Amino acid sequence: MGDRSLKTPLKNLPVFWTEIDEPWETEEANPGGPWRAGDACTGGPAAPDGSRRAPDHGPTEAGPTGSHGYAAFADLVDLAPAAAFIRDRDGRYLWANHAYAHLYGTVPEQLVGRYIEDFDTPAEADRFRALDQQILTRGTPVRHTLRYLRRDGTTGRAVGHRFPVREQHRICVAGIYVDITDHLRATERRQEAEENLSALRDHSGLPCALLSANGRVIEASVAAAELFHLGLTDLVGRRAHTLLAPQPGADLEQLHRRWNSLIARRTRRVETTAVLVDAHGLQRRAELHLTTIGHSAGRARHVWAVITHQSLAHEAHPPLTAAQIRILSLLAQGSSNSDIAASLHLSRQTLDYHLSRLRHLLGAATRPALVARAYVLGILAPHAWPPRSATATHPLSTA
Repeated sequence: MGDRSLKTPLKNLPVFWTEIDEPWETEEANPGGPWRAGDACTGGPAAPDGSRRAPDHGPTEAGPTGSHGYAAFADLVDLAPAAAFIRDRDGRYLWANHAYAHLYGTVPEQLVGRYIEDFDTPAEADRFRALDQQILTRGTPVRHTLRYLRRDGTTGRAVGHRFPVREQHRICVAGIYVDITDHLRATERRQEAEENLSALRDHSGLPCALLSANGRVIEASVAAAELFHLGLTDLVGRRAHTLLAPQPGADLEQLHRRWNSLIARRTRRVETTAVLVDAHGLQRRAELHLTTIGHSAGRARHVWAVITHQSLAHEAHPPLTAAQIRILSLLAQGSSNSDIAASLHLSRQTLDYHLSRLRHLLGAATRPALVARAYVLGILAPHAWPPRSATATHPLSTA
């Protein structure tokens, strides 16, 4: 292959193959080559009327050899991942690289000197010949996508250029393509996954939101907006910490540490509880399920947050002591006042004081009402037995 032929495929290499995201139409590139429509390739015999004769499929000599002065270019094109070829006007391969030969499950040496019909179906061969003739007639490059039959029987797609090239004093047709089949399939799978996720977000009824690494809401479900009594556009863009009720103690500090572990990819999933506050100032305790997205190294960029097991919305009340929460858990377990006092080593007067204080804080007049309020306000975990605090870090903890 001559030096000019070597440089031309490189110039037409479809490096920016991600353009397949845009609609591709067959179109002329800017003219400017030295070829004219009248410079038809003379690589094969022609009939007296100027039409092309049927190709001779008999033994042929090997294709042209590369210029020794451009061996580096030859190696580059030959081993490039883009499939490239040169054919004469009769459809005979003069040169092909390894990537092109691989499409047919062979090697370049088996392609050179043979014809399109030796590798493609008659219908495909006629289509490829028509494309070649279009290039020879126009004398200008054409950019387009191409469908072809893969070795596994599926339809593949490639994107690239077909253009005239001078080879051994003849004007022939060269092409260089990138196979985008796997990329398109991956894109389709990703789009399908995004559509499924959007359907889950919008129609499952689950309050959920996609958060950035710095805790800003990027997108959210309608259920999440309703939970906080906000419009969806008001929720998106808000910092997540503004949706958490200020809590004394280590609850928020622990949540912050676990969030940092997520972003640093020391862990991928966190399940915890937090007290949420809505636009009206009402609070509710809920379970948070936080999951990072992707497996790339370094810091996580996004986190999905899903809210489950919400308590009843209520006005803010003073935090309960560990003793008061323990009393509520024992009440929920069915223990009598005497048993509770003995278990906590309290006098009956001290226990009566705690019970009176709890009835006032939770707005409950009786022991059953205290237990019910403890559950609906999220003080006790709704799915644990024996009863325990909703903020306990271990399933058997009663603190």
